[in-house]
Amino acid sequence: MTARVLVVDDIPANVKLLEARLSAEYFDVSTAYSGAEALTLAERAECDIILLDVMMPDMDGFEVCRRLKANPATHHIPVVMVTALDQPSDRVRGLEAGADDFLTKPVTDVALISRVRSLARLKMVTDELRMRALTTKEIGIQSPERDAVAETGRNGRILIVDDRQSSYERVVQTLQTEHSVDVQPDPNEALFSVAEGDYELVIISLGLKDHDGLRLCSQIRSLERTRNLPILAIAEADNNARLVRGLEIGVNDYLIRPIDKNEMLARVRTQIKKKRYTERLRDNVAMSIEMAITDALTSLFNRRYMETHLAALTEQAAQRGKPLSVLILDIDFFKSINDGHGHDAGDDVLREFSLRIRKSIRNIDLACRYGGEEFVIVMPETDMAVAGMVAERIRRRIATEPFAVQQGTKSLEVTISIGIASLGSEGDTAAAMLKRADTALYRAKRDGRNRVVQDAAA
Repeated sequence: MTARVLVVDDIPANVKLLEARLSAEYFDVSTAYSGAEALTLAERAECDIILLDVMMPDMDGFEVCRRLKANPATHHIPVVMVTALDQPSDRVRGLEAGADDFLTKPVTDVALISRVRSLARLKMVTDELRMRALTTKEIGIQSPERDAVAETGRNGRILIVDDRQSSYERVVQTLQTEHSVDVQPDPNEALFSVAEGDYELVIISLGLKDHDGLRLCSQIRSLERTRNLPILAIAEADNNARLVRGLEIGVNDYLIRPIDKNEMLARVRTQIKKKRYTERLRDNVAMSIEMAITDALTSLFNRRYMETHLAALTEQAAQRGKPLSVLILDIDFFKSINDGHGHDAGDDVLREFSLRIRKSIRNIDLACRYGGEEFVIVMPETDMAVAGMVAERIRRRIATEPFAVQQGTKSLEVTISIGIASLGSEGDTAAAMLKRADTALYRAKRDGRNRVVQDAAA
């Protein structure tokens, strides 16, 4: 795995040192010698991770980080501040500016490479979601970028896994000022608690008495339900090797005892902000997928999805020797509804009609809007006789229950015509079956409408 790392420092010797270390591990390294140059390169999307020196003359690292995190175009880029400052207050200041981590000079190769690799993995996941979510702007879904910039990371739902009461009580006391906190003191039950709870962060002590905290971290990463849950590890000062191993298996961040309260609050906020951002990205992607396969007005599947799904169902039914039927439904004289009462009334009828269809079919049946006032119902494991009974039930329900339109101020009598076809002998196709159902529908309309007609070839 490689990544593009931007090294920012006003001292050329420091830049060359970090560049050499990272290049030796096959990272693609670019450099900047000022804060302004770093901001320009980041906005051009020319880096995946930024290693940022704090002490620079034109604009210090804290200000550069604040600007990066306030810009919707760059806020998602991980920033690691590299500095000789080693006081907790300095780390807190950097974290509050939006930094993802702090590396204190002199930086060891192990700490540098493990942190960069860990952040690169997380960045790849975020980039994939961002790329997919970019298309949502084109179909009218609001981008989550500006919400992410305004996110505070407070009011999170946190689970602490620690079997030492004196330890977790201090952590709970601090976090409860901003978050809802649960504790699981039994490591053997922790995985169940994490999987069953709706948490935004899990904090795991690596000093559990009779349990390997890293194994628990690994188990959380291996479960589908908890794979994306941020993990913050708490370790002793001499546990560097375990922390490096933790970063390799998916721990997002860590705290070293004794824990500085403000640093803990800042790191927790950072992880919760990231979690909420990625959740918004995933929601946008899911929404865009839903919009791609459903009809906006009726919430039924659209024609493209139906045709693809019908082809698969037809092949499956043929292989298994099972029946399959399709119904094509058309609202009679729909144009007169639009002409006489307006398109809003026509939309009301389409929405109510779709609702009645959904209530009249099984979960395994597929209902879609075929186009205009035409609809298709695909019924797996259903022969012509049963499909005919269902079609007649739907026809009666439409004809006998008037449709309320214009916010209930009017009601309209509506009828429908239905054509039915079933999967025929070997070699029959989805397209041919739809064509026969359409021909049956034409006969229903020709013979007076408000009726169900079965495929004559059945």
